[in-house]
Amino acid sequence: MSPDPVIRYRNTWKAFSHPVLSGVDLDIHEGEMFALFGPSGTGKSVLLKTTIGLIVPDRGDVEVNGVSVFFGGRENVENIRKQVGYVFQHAALFDSMNVYRNVEMGLPESRIRRIGAKRAARAVWEALELVNLEPRDVLRLLPSELSGGMKKRVGIARAIVGQPGILLWDEPTTGLDPVNTAAVERLIKRLSGELRVTSILVTHDVEGALWMCDRVAMLEGGRIRFCGTPDEFRVCTDPVVRAFVDRAAAEAALEVVEMT
Repeated sequence: MSPDPVIRYRNTWKAFSHPVLSGVDLDIHEGEMFALFGPSGTGKSVLLKTTIGLIVPDRGDVEVNGVSVFFGGRENVENIRKQVGYVFQHAALFDSMNVYRNVEMGLPESRIRRIGAKRAARAVWEALELVNLEPRDVLRLLPSELSGGMKKRVGIARAIVGQPGILLWDEPTTGLDPVNTAAVERLIKRLSGELRVTSILVTHDVEGALWMCDRVAMLEGGRIRFCGTPDEFRVCTDPVVRAFVDRAAAEAALEVVEMT
């Protein structure tokens, strides 16, 4: 791993009606797959959004490849966003656009102008193939014509079409049944390896993330409560961590029962 973090959260604070992030310090290294856990409402997605300036912290900073997201100026933020693919919760596809146009949105306009329409179309086609969708079958479909699992895959295709060096995954399996959840998690792990990207995964599926990731962290009370390897997380004796793990396991078991 690189000695210099690809992403660095430095004393990051954010409050809305109440404090959400309370001084998060965290380093993400090149090529690693990193998972972020925590109870609902603890700021996992908020922290993820600060990475590309979608949310501005009240204090502190985020650096991507050594460049400040909040003090580096608009041009630097735009350049950072070109390096990052973002997989939104619930896919966040545009209802009025077909699959082709939705995936093409992941290509910056400047790049489309540079490479031309034919190469842009090839990039969209290849991105769909990478997420195990047959382009001929889905290119012209609207989101309303897709299953939940297919929508997730189209959202992932949009995130990877621009060949980013960083992928941010915001609850990519939310709303999926256990079978589709496992399929998407296998896809995430495969893509992270094949594309050689640095990934941050925000998820409620603890066991799935422990299987996929190199390191994990738990956010609690606006701060990092734990950070380490999956094996270290499994044997952690911190009572707050143990309570979270036990609760997550119970909720996962209940979800399986309800869907069967």
